[in-house]
Amino acid sequence: MTAPAAHTVTHTLADPDTPFAVVDVDRVKRNIRRLADRADRLGVTLRPHVKTAKSLDVAALLHDGDEAPGPVTVSTLAEAEAFADGGWTDITYAVGIDPHKLPRVVALLRRGVTLRVLLDSAEQAESVARAAREAGLPVPAQIEVDCDGHRGGLRPDDPALPAVGRVLHAAGCLDGVLTHAGESYFAHSEEDRRLAAENERDSAVAAAERLRAAGLPVATVSVGSTPTAHAAEDLTGVTELRAGNYVFFDLVMAGLGVCRVEDLALSVVVTVIGHRPQYGWILTDGGWMAMSRDRGTAAQAQDQGYGLVAGLDGSLVPGLVMTGASQEHGTLTARDGARLPDLPVGTRLRVLPNHACATAAQHHGYHVVDGSRPATGAPEVRGFWSRVSGW
Repeated sequence: MTAPAAHTVTHTLADPDTPFAVVDVDRVKRNIRRLADRADRLGVTLRPHVKTAKSLDVAALLHDGDEAPGPVTVSTLAEAEAFADGGWTDITYAVGIDPHKLPRVVALLRRGVTLRVLLDSAEQAESVARAAREAGLPVPAQIEVDCDGHRGGLRPDDPALPAVGRVLHAAGCLDGVLTHAGESYFAHSEEDRRLAAENERDSAVAAAERLRAAGLPVATVSVGSTPTAHAAEDLTGVTELRAGNYVFFDLVMAGLGVCRVEDLALSVVVTVIGHRPQYGWILTDGGWMAMSRDRGTAAQAQDQGYGLVAGLDGSLVPGLVMTGASQEHGTLTARDGARLPDLPVGTRLRVLPNHACATAAQHHGYHVVDGSRPATGAPEVRGFWSRVSGW
């Protein structure tokens, strides 16, 4: 009998040209499980937002191996189309609808995809109603509710709310209401996040009740952001919970206390390309084109620059931070009296990002590692997950 061939690692994080994005699948699975369990306890449907990873491979992990893909939220029609091609049929497009894009929406509806659109004005509602009548099929629409003044939406007590609802209902298009607590990204304490979650819930439920009092049906009451989804204690009156950043998490979320640094699943591998000892700098080939210009932790108690620095095994290098970025150069410095480590040219490092959505957007896909399998050297790359881009 011929002995089985020994397993040979042919591809590790030491191999691809840098910079490139890495995802730890073990951390992704843990992050997904944490929020799924919470949604179950709260008695609501979880509708994950795929805008962070924008990856069918990541999304395949979202619903615990169910054969039928579950509900998702998208931020672009390119995402909706890609996920529809992948067999996903229950999609909410959670950005205010541009009437020019309605033919693409109708095309997806004709394919059997339930694609909900979002709006907050009579003009948008009339465009949706007109498109539905011309197509001869309903275009399900949700009215965006402004719960904290962060972005778009109608306040629950806005006089326009029932009027917009009537336009949609007359065309068979009114699906419900949706809100997003954008200010929760500045909620720096557990109590602040809990209060933001309560306000998010109360605003959405109040808007739904106002529509119902006007004789209008409201099937969906949708809330969610990563901070509030992890802080909500009571979602009475809500039908579904949305969040997206949580699959990867990032330093902003860690700075808020929503997660730990050890939960961050996304990083970028860079290579040391030079030193400027007179300035206390280590230079890498990973600038803002690899990390993005996001400086979301600058307003937090601990400013993490452009990202924390780890070795290839994922262990943080004490005191080392990416503090500067030009297009293709990253600058690493030591802080808080830490000694600048001796990292020769050619050393590979992993940088943990401030904002996972922005950093992921700089890359075509993710090299996949599994942190549950300790590596004696550079971690083995176990696959490559492509990413959807464009609008």
